[in-house]
Amino acid sequence: MNAYTPAAVVYCPLWRRLLALVYDLLAVVAIVMVVGYVCQRLTGGNLISTDGQVQIAWWYRPLQALVVAAYFVASWLRGGQTLGMRPWRIRITAADGGRLAPAQALVRLVVAALPLLLLELAPWVGLRGALWAVATAWVGGLGWAAIDPQRRAFHDVVARTQLRRMG
Repeated sequence: MNAYTPAAVVYCPLWRRLLALVYDLLAVVAIVMVVGYVCQRLTGGNLISTDGQVQIAWWYRPLQALVVAAYFVASWLRGGQTLGMRPWRIRITAADGGRLAPAQALVRLVVAALPLLLLELAPWVGLRGALWAVATAWVGGLGWAAIDPQRRAFHDVVARTQLRRMG
């Protein structure tokens, strides 16, 4: 018998999800710092140049995105939990309670990260306006969990995943 039988399912409340995100933010900052340090060492300190204007190596941002994405996808596929989800006893599952398929993890990641594309609005609306656009999109996507009967955020609905409380 599956540990997540329909009678035993306890969906994760939004506040737990948000606290887990705060913990994960700390892990992501640490990952970004380590990757930045390694890249600085490998380039002899030439990763970022300031010849009148800040110039960052073209490959650095995509590398950072790839490493952060790998952290989330690997965590979800390996044990169904990121570092932030563990203390709050949250596990991500497929809609049927089983393990996530790699395609589900990728869809979840892409849909959750889509608001970052709004940063491209910065030349027209300024950095502050672009950041507000990203924040608004994320609030809307996560706020979906407040009205969804299964407490799923928008990216969970699209990927057919759920966050469930353990124990």
